Amino acid sequence: MMEEFFTSWNEAAMTSIGFFWMALWAFVLGYIISSLIQVLVTKERMQRVMGKDGPRSVALGTFFGFISSSCSFAALATTRTIFHKGAGLAPAMAFMLASTNLVIELGMVIAVFLGWQFVVGEYVGGVLLILITWMLIRITRPRRLEAQARRKLGEPDEEGQQANKTWKEKVTSLQGWKNIGQTYVMEWQMVWKDVLIGFTVAGIISAFVPDVFFQTLFVGSGGENSANPGFLAVLAQTIVGPFAAFFTFIGSMGNIPLAAVLFGQGVTFAGVMAFIFSDLVVLPVLRINATYYGWRMALYLLGLMLIGIVTASLIMHYTLAFMGLLPDFSSVTAPSDREFFKVNYQLFLNIIFAILTAIMLWLWRLSKQEHHGHASHDHGGTSMTDKVLKVLVGVAALWLFGGLVVPLL
Repeated sequence: MMEEFFTSWNEAAMTSIGFFWMALWAFVLGYIISSLIQVLVTKERMQRVMGKDGPRSVALGTFFGFISSSCSFAALATTRTIFHKGAGLAPAMAFMLASTNLVIELGMVIAVFLGWQFVVGEYVGGVLLILITWMLIRITRPRRLEAQARRKLGEPDEEGQQANKTWKEKVTSLQGWKNIGQTYVMEWQMVWKDVLIGFTVAGIISAFVPDVFFQTLFVGSGGENSANPGFLAVLAQTIVGPFAAFFTFIGSMGNIPLAAVLFGQGVTFAGVMAFIFSDLVVLPVLRINATYYGWRMALYLLGLMLIGIVTASLIMHYTLAFMGLLPDFSSVTAPSDREFFKVNYQLFLNIIFAILTAIMLWLWRLSKQEHHGHASHDHGGTSMTDKVLKVLVGVAALWLFGGLVVPLL
């Protein structure tokens, strides 16, 4: 019995590390591109041109969210600033949803683990999610809630004007590249805890959780018709996806390998997409929104996103089913059957992007030596969440280390 446990422990640790090895180059490339965009396009300019409401503002909010940060906590803080500065609720929501779903690095990691259909689902479904949320806001017209949220935020602070260089001046100067390196490091600082916990959990579930658990939790999964069961089963799985993610502390990046495990166990495309979309309906995000805007507005936003997630996931599922393009869950190789570490394109890509990471770290150190005034991303002051994350990170690190050394014992 103990020997089986130790064998599974080692398998879980190797699977977690193997998952990360598969996605490493995609992470680095995505965050380099994200850092370039964040430095070259200022958030002040975003806020000035967004306006308060209407299609143009929602479109601009979506675009600025696309070129902004992928960390859900940073997205919450930036959304609060935009809303505080006078942007309408719909453009602010469009910014928040786009900045956590329509991001380059997320699409790359999804492509590595799940395939092109899920990349399409992420981007097209993300746009649908924004449109559905906008429509719900127009239907419900929460003017009283919006006014209460603005009163809770108070008057916005006036910020001094800074001379903005053009993107050409930034990209051809050492200082511009120092800022890019600093932003790159900050991007990793935002997500490394989620990534470590998420990949560890994915390995544990892959090695220890039996198939019958997923078949019970996600109704209709695991059978012969699990790729496209009846509508009620698809609907049930799509509803279960967000609730399965609600009590986690894992962001979208950490959820992708776990989503791959779920899909490999026969969970439908809609259920997996709903799970991936749910990084903004987790418990810590609800608490942060309540701190910003009050509990009534936080619960209203939660309801909007849940309805949008379920609806967008179902639309994408049945659109692909109609076109005969639904992915086959059997095409996802079981983690225990994969050869993670071998000489192939991933090895060479990881080496190249590890060198680029070293360059970014060098630029960051140069910038750090010059000044300390560049603000880091705010995680909303959620001290309890940070404490829990630190504990979980410690447990995850010990678990992985133990799993690696247990064969020696």
